[in-house]
Amino acid sequence: MPSTNELVAYCNDYLRVSEIEDWPNALNGLQIDNSGTVKKIGAAVDVSTRALQAAAERGIDFLIVHHGLFWPGLQTVTGALYRQLKMAFEHDIALYSAHLPLDLHSEVGNNAQLAASLGFNTTEPFLEAKGQPIGVRVYVDLAREELTSRLEKSLGATVKTFPFGPSRTNAVAIVSGGAGSEIARVADAKIDTFITGEADHWVTVAAREFGMNLFLGGHYATETFGVKALAAHLSERFKLPWEFLDLPPDS
Repeated sequence: MPSTNELVAYCNDYLRVSEIEDWPNALNGLQIDNSGTVKKIGAAVDVSTRALQAAAERGIDFLIVHHGLFWPGLQTVTGALYRQLKMAFEHDIALYSAHLPLDLHSEVGNNAQLAASLGFNTTEPFLEAKGQPIGVRVYVDLAREELTSRLEKSLGATVKTFPFGPSRTNAVAIVSGGAGSEIARVADAKIDTFITGEADHWVTVAAREFGMNLFLGGHYATETFGVKALAAHLSERFKLPWEFLDLPPDS
């Protein structure tokens, strides 16, 4: 069995964790240690009590998440945080979190993986945040209805579509999660079709003003790709089983 330290060192290097600036509360890397070895890898978008409970029930002792324990910021070890830590310690679960390093990774990243699932194999980095391009851009001539169909198939869910741009795409941007507020910067880059997870109401109004197609696939749904791809990659490299814990916030 590989050691926890081996997996952590590999992930840190593969994802370039030390090189990528992120929001402080992301705290990328190992957030909870375990006793030192790994038997099974798990992947989830968010850490939570039910994610840790599911991991424990499935024998997962190395859980990869996109949103880790410390998103709320500095907090006392009471309530939810106490429950989560207690469960992780009792079931010997290591927790590894990767936010922007997993969004922007060229192989297992959320945006690269979503683009590939849509059939876009030639993309370029797009939309800088914290000094790094976090999304991808592709130039493609595709009917808007066809893109909608592909996106809903990839996400396994209905997509909110605001068809204010051309009926055939030319420049498509993909930025997973909650990137809707970046719509002005996206428009400045001459993008006619913007795919992201969620957006405030004003963003949908802005999409019409910009003459842009806006697709909202859901914050959660657009960020399942990276953790699954990373877990699968580690599974192959370290010869370990892995499982995705599908726990949408509204389920």
